[in-house]
Amino acid sequence: MIKKNLVFFGLLFLCLAAKAQNKTFDPVEYVNPLMGTQSVHSLSNGNTYPAIARPWGMNFWSPQTGKMGDGWMYTYTAEKIRGFKQTHQPSPWINDYGQFSIMPVTGKLVFKEEERASWFSHKSETVKPYYYSVYLADYDVTAELTTTERAAHFQFTFPENEQSSVVIDAFDKGSHIKIIPSENKIVGYTTRNSGGVPANFKNYFVLIFDKPFASNHTWHGSVLEKNKLELTDDHVGAVVGFKTKKGEKINVRVASSFISIEQAELNLTTELGKASFEQTMADSKKEWNKVLGKLTVEGGSDEQLKTFYSCLYRTACFPQKQYEIDAKGKIVHYSPHNGKIESGYMYAGTGFWDTFRALYPLLNLVYPSINKEMQQGLINVYKEGGFLPEWSSPGYRDCMVGNNSASVVADAYLKGMRDYDINTLYEALIKGANTEGPDATGRKGVEYYNTLGYVPYDVKINENAARTLEYAYDDFTIWKLAKALKRPKKEISLFEKRMMNYKNVFDPKIGLMSGRNKDGSFPANFNPFKWGDAFTEGNSWHYSWSVFHDINGLIGLMGGEKSFVSKLDSVFTMPPIFDDSYYGSVIHEIREMQIMNMGQYAHGNQPIQHMIYLYNYAGQPWKTQYWSREVMNRLYTPTPDGYCGDEDNGQTSAWYVFSAMGFYPVCPGTEEYVLGAPLFKKVTLELENGKKLIINAPKNSEDNKYVQELKWNNSTYTKNYINHFDVLKGGELDFDMSNTANQKRGTSASSYPYSYSTSK
Repeated sequence: MIKKNLVFFGLLFLCLAAKAQNKTFDPVEYVNPLMGTQSVHSLSNGNTYPAIARPWGMNFWSPQTGKMGDGWMYTYTAEKIRGFKQTHQPSPWINDYGQFSIMPVTGKLVFKEEERASWFSHKSETVKPYYYSVYLADYDVTAELTTTERAAHFQFTFPENEQSSVVIDAFDKGSHIKIIPSENKIVGYTTRNSGGVPANFKNYFVLIFDKPFASNHTWHGSVLEKNKLELTDDHVGAVVGFKTKKGEKINVRVASSFISIEQAELNLTTELGKASFEQTMADSKKEWNKVLGKLTVEGGSDEQLKTFYSCLYRTACFPQKQYEIDAKGKIVHYSPHNGKIESGYMYAGTGFWDTFRALYPLLNLVYPSINKEMQQGLINVYKEGGFLPEWSSPGYRDCMVGNNSASVVADAYLKGMRDYDINTLYEALIKGANTEGPDATGRKGVEYYNTLGYVPYDVKINENAARTLEYAYDDFTIWKLAKALKRPKKEISLFEKRMMNYKNVFDPKIGLMSGRNKDGSFPANFNPFKWGDAFTEGNSWHYSWSVFHDINGLIGLMGGEKSFVSKLDSVFTMPPIFDDSYYGSVIHEIREMQIMNMGQYAHGNQPIQHMIYLYNYAGQPWKTQYWSREVMNRLYTPTPDGYCGDEDNGQTSAWYVFSAMGFYPVCPGTEEYVLGAPLFKKVTLELENGKKLIINAPKNSEDNKYVQELKWNNSTYTKNYINHFDVLKGGELDFDMSNTANQKRGTSASSYPYSYSTSK
């Protein structure tokens, strides 16, 4: 009997093992699109919204809890939904464009957003990147949504009702609506935007229902017009009605275009066709699994898996595709720069000040073909607008500092992107480096920078030290690209000289970066804890590390490795004191630093996010291993309050994705990733060239956060970095993890990552 039982349980174990082995990996099911949505103006836990979309899709859709025009369109703590909104919003601070909404209601004809809003509960809400469902309690309606890149499919399940309706809101600031009952169709356009568009900007939309309309109303402002089928006004919409049975489903297919209503209809036909709701949803899920499945992580907790894939999802959202496919199959776009219909790619919805740091390097590593399209799109931006963007939404936006398009362009080419017009992009970089353009393009204060070697503190140019540091790094990336393109020696030498301008804003008396007056003096009584002023959304303790290309040179300025490490340590041990006098109040970035209990370390904003990895340049890599794990464990969770500041178009998420793999691109424009320690026992990266990078750390655990030994393809590896092109060949990184730091590995100068001053 015992023998038979052993045989039975043995067979059962083998069957279960085989079943588990054959189970399809489903990374999209780990994603929580609500991560980061519990945010308000005064405190950001991500400032995200649930984007129901395709990866990098032209249109996103989201439930709308906020008022029309409110950048906080979906807040987790809200109690009512006003509609389901097509959105292109990259950030609440930048706000939206190409927006309109749809909302099912029953009973009384209500169309104004306050009146039509319905109570809902997260307990009756399902949120996936490929699918959204919610029960609208006031109307006894279940609303479901799935999408393609430029279209969406709604499915509303109504109760038995004599007057079930769907409200379309084209928003204010100029809109048009037309009901076509014979075709069960509504068309129109919306013009509401937040800037960055020409005067002729319109987002055209089309909706097709699978049930004839029993009643037709248009509305403008607060006036409802029965049987008036077409309206153009400041704020218009439509309400179409139906008699419904209990459980009756009404399907609505929606698409839009920046080009025309005809193109919107083509987008609808091409992308949705006659596919069922379930088929479209399945296709969307498949697409997300394809994108997210490039990285397989194993051997972590369920919460860590959810955090990882939720972050990876965010890295595949922005920038959005702004191009369309015309009737001839040609790639075209409406230009937000000249207002014309142009050929070729266009992407929009990102700020390079944030995303040059990790998001674009992640694209270059994991999704290079997408970034190649983005580079081609940048060529079109330059040709149509005259400058490369620094913030695009959809055209140029006056936001943030720096000329970091240089980094985005150079890093892509230097990491192997080819088959696009790099010479035109280089021309754009040279123009941007020597010209002050509109809306944050080019370089503000460029004449001072090019003559004095810094942007002065006392010439009424804000955030001057930050500009100087970023321009110097940007000059480094131009220098690297110029060498790769074999530009004239004089040109190469100019940028090689300018990249050292970072030294000009280092004040040796305080041992940190500072504003500097036009006469060469440093301001008296300079406060390194003062936010803003000479810096951007940070203080000197945050920005003093922004010498990505020459950390060794920075170490020299700070008095050597011992002093440098002491200053790095101080960031975490100092209290979170601050001076907010430049802003006149506590901005949310300050508050986020203050409450995180990590001293002056302000991970919720971008300038300091690379700083943890700088211990590798001074012979103490175990501190990078410790602090990277601390930040991953303490500051990221797969929950509505899951970030420690603005997520910012994939940047803060990309930091996590890289750090969880065990390395980080401290200096885009070089070929190196600086090592930390992986979070999981195993990570498999499927490269586009068919190769695989496998990262093994079988002893990884909550306590085992330190690297005892590292092997690359079975050979002991002593360096504190890995090379991008070695990674592209595929191979295995084997981390031997321990609960004690190895204070001998990575301590010699020969193991340090790239610094300009030690590379010659």
